[in-house]
Formats: sequence, structure tokens, C-alpha cells
Amino acid sequence: MNNTYLKPEERAVFALRSLYRGYGYLPFKMSKFEEYDLYVRNKDFLVSDRIITFTDVEGKLLALAPDVTLSIIKNGEDRAGEKQKVCYNENVYRVSGSTHRFKEILQTGLECIGDLDSYDVCEVVTLAAASLATVSDSYALDISHMGILSAMLDEITADGDVRREIARCVSEKNTHDLARVCAEAGVSPEDTDNLCGFVGIYGDMDTVLARLSPLARRFEAVSVAISELTSLRDHLKSTPYADRVRFDFSIMNDMSYYNGVVFCGYLDGICECVLSGGQYNKLMKRMGRKAGAIGFALYLDLLEGLAQSAPAYDVDTLVLYDAATPTEAVSQAVAALRSQGKSVSAQRAIPEKLRYATLCDLRKEGAK
Repeated sequence: MNNTYLKPEERAVFALRSLYRGYGYLPFKMSKFEEYDLYVRNKDFLVSDRIITFTDVEGKLLALAPDVTLSIIKNGEDRAGEKQKVCYNENVYRVSGSTHRFKEILQTGLECIGDLDSYDVCEVVTLAAASLATVSDSYALDISHMGILSAMLDEITADGDVRREIARCVSEKNTHDLARVCAEAGVSPEDTDNLCGFVGIYGDMDTVLARLSPLARRFEAVSVAISELTSLRDHLKSTPYADRVRFDFSIMNDMSYYNGVVFCGYLDGICECVLSGGQYNKLMKRMGRKAGAIGFALYLDLLEGLAQSAPAYDVDTLVLYDAATPTEAVSQAVAALRSQGKSVSAQRAIPEKLRYATLCDLRKEGAK
């Protein structure tokens, strides 16, 4: 297929489908409709809680699906020792990040669900980086670990409101408000300094891991997360994507749903996160599942903002014919050009605004 005339998001669909299938991720087909209650119970997990609803013929309140992950979890089942690996290209219905209006958005991504191990985490994160590289040469993948802040907070405070405020400040890299929240909550100066220092840890993988060591000495459970990030670092260094990966602990997903590694992907020219994912074992548990899970989604509507050079021509060859030209002659000319991989437009007159590289004139007067 000639991808010259496809939009960035259309090219991405074909390339990413091939990438994911190459790692054994099988296609998942989602129903466009789900019970509204599924999304109400998990609204904080969604990118947006604004949902299009309607009542079906039986009086049941349904919603146009705003998310794929929840449907995958709902329709799966736990099987000991097995992993469900699925990928998707699905339309979801929610407020677009680019237009801020309800829109049918094509979303692509994958999920790995089951008895997960460190390889599965490494594979999914690597595929996230590969997805960004497939779309653009200029990209960055920022990785965090929910276990670090969670471990710190477990030893600092049990107050849910304080924990949420601290998490908000960390996600905003707002050390001023963080110090204030800690002071009001009676957090010790030492732990306040640790939290404020944690906010500023960002950069290449080796540098960040070195800076985390003091936290592991103060907060015992942090060492588990550091070990997982070290394993991920070691794996990523064997891939072509290592120099595009950064550790950034302001990447903060809802702690009620996510655990472990979380990440966001960025492309040059687009100010928003275009890829988002992570481990969501807590969501699985909330939905009655025992398995672990990790996945990500690439928001294809945002790719419309990618700069792309317009093709020099609308079509490679214009085949021109008239009423006297035999239909078979036109068909044969078009087939011959298509067999060469050229795009062809057969016309009885030259369209005013059509740009073409070459002209194949089958008219009798044109053949003389």
C-alpha cells in the first residue's frame, strides 16, 4: 500500500497493527455500547468523565464507549498461568483533546493481562517507545513508578485528603504548595525535605536511579520500586530507544487504579501527551479480577497536529480518454500503471485543480 496520501493517524494505524501482531497481541473487537454503570463506577480512570448516554428499547441506560480498557477487563476472565495479550484499533466517543468537543476518536493500543512478570512490563514499555518511534523521529517517553510515592506516603500519613494533595503537588512539581501542605498536616521537616527533593528528580535513567538511593534508605518499601526501575533500565538500554527515555515522577496516574510503572509519550510539535499507559492491578481488583495488567493507548486524534509535508502531486498519473476510446483500453492502461505501484486517475477532461506527475493521453487526437 502506498501511504503517501494517508494522514499521520491513518499511517500509524497500519504500522502499529503490524508491530503489535508481531509480538503476539491479538485483535480485540469492542462493542460500541456498554452499560453506563461501568463508566460511572470507574469515572476517575477515564480521560474524561463526560460521556454520551442514551436509553435503549428496554429502558436500560447505555453509553457510547469512551474507553477500551474497561471493556477488555469486563469481557475477560482470569486463567492461572496464562496471559491475555490483545491489541485494538477502536473508535471511542469522548471530548477530543484537540477540539474540546465530543468526537469519534480512533484509538490504538494494547493490553497485557494475567500472571505478569518483569518481562511483560519491559515488553509493553518497549512497545510504547516503539509506537512513538513509528509515528515520529522526534519523541520522548517519560516513565514513573507509583510505588515510590505510595511507599513514602504510607509511612508519612494515612489521611486520604493529605495524600491526594501531596500527589497533586508532586504531579505539578509544585514544591511551594507541597511544603505548605506538609506543614499543615504535621509532616516532619525531614520527610517534607524528602518529598520536595523527590519532586525535582528527573532526567536520564542512570542519573535518576542514583538520586533515588537516599530515599530507599529512609523508606524501606521504595527499594522494591527502585529494583523494578533498574530492571526496566537494563532492558531499555538494549533497545534503540534508550536515549529517548526519561524517568519523571511527576507522571502521576490515579493511585486508586494504578500501581507500579506508569508512563506518558510525547511527540515534537504536539503539546499534549499522545500516549499514556501503565500497570493497573488496582483497577483489575476493583472490577473483581485477580490478574495483573499493563497496557497503553495512543490517542490518534492528537496526531492531526503533526506537521507533515504535502505530497507534490495528488496523483502519479492522469489517464485521459474520450468517448471514442475503448473501455478496455482505459482499463488496460490503468491496470498497467497500478501494477507499477502508481496512483492513477482516469478522466475524460483534465480537472482544474488536480496535480499530476505524468499524463497518459489515450484520446485519438492525443495519440497522433
